[in-house]
Amino acid sequence: MRALSGVWRWRHNPLRRATDRREAWVALVAFVLLVLAAPALGWLFGSRADDTLQETVRAQQARSHLTTAVVVRRATGARHFVADPEISTDRAALTTVSARWQAPDGTARSATVTTASRNTAPGARVRIWTDRDGQPTLRPMDAPTAHTHAVLAGFGAAMLVALLIEAGRRLIVWRMVQQRYERLDRAWAEAGPDWGRTGTGS
Repeated sequence: MRALSGVWRWRHNPLRRATDRREAWVALVAFVLLVLAAPALGWLFGSRADDTLQETVRAQQARSHLTTAVVVRRATGARHFVADPEISTDRAALTTVSARWQAPDGTARSATVTTASRNTAPGARVRIWTDRDGQPTLRPMDAPTAHTHAVLAGFGAAMLVALLIEAGRRLIVWRMVQQRYERLDRAWAEAGPDWGRTGTGS
C-alpha cells in the first residue's frame, strides 16, 4: 500500500525518480490483479471443478444401489468394503459383519462389509451400497460434498494465483533495484572518486 500511495505522492515531486514511479505502478498493477484476477481465476477453477465433480457424483450414483442386507455374524480383521450411507464423517464407529442380500437381478450375495448401525446382531438389517452386479462398493459421493471440494479447490487456486502475483511483483522490483544500483556504479566510475579535488591541481 505504501508503494500504491507513491503513485499519487510522487506525481509532481521534483525529487521523484523514474524508478520510483515504475515501482509504484508495478505495485498498483499487482494490487489490481490481486483484487480482480485472483478471485476471478479462483471462481473459474472452482466452477470447472464443481462441474467435473458433479458429473462424477451422477456417474457414481448411477452405478450404485442402496441395498438392505441381513447380518449373518460379526467378523473381525476382515476387509472393509463399504460404510453405512448415513455416515457423514470418517470418525463414525464401524462394525465389520458378514451379511447376505439380493443383487438387483434377484440372485443371492454374501460378503464381509462394514456398517455404522448399532444393531449388528445376527438377523439385524443394515444398509449397504452395491454395484450393478450386487457386489459391495464404496458409498458414492454426494452433491454437497462435491460442492465443498470444488469450493476448496477454487479457494486454493485463488491463493496460488495471489502468491504468484506477489512473487512476480517482488521479482520485478528486485530487478529494478539491481538495475538502479548498476547505473549508480557506472555513474560513480565515470565521475571518479576524487573527493571534491577536481580542478584544484592536486
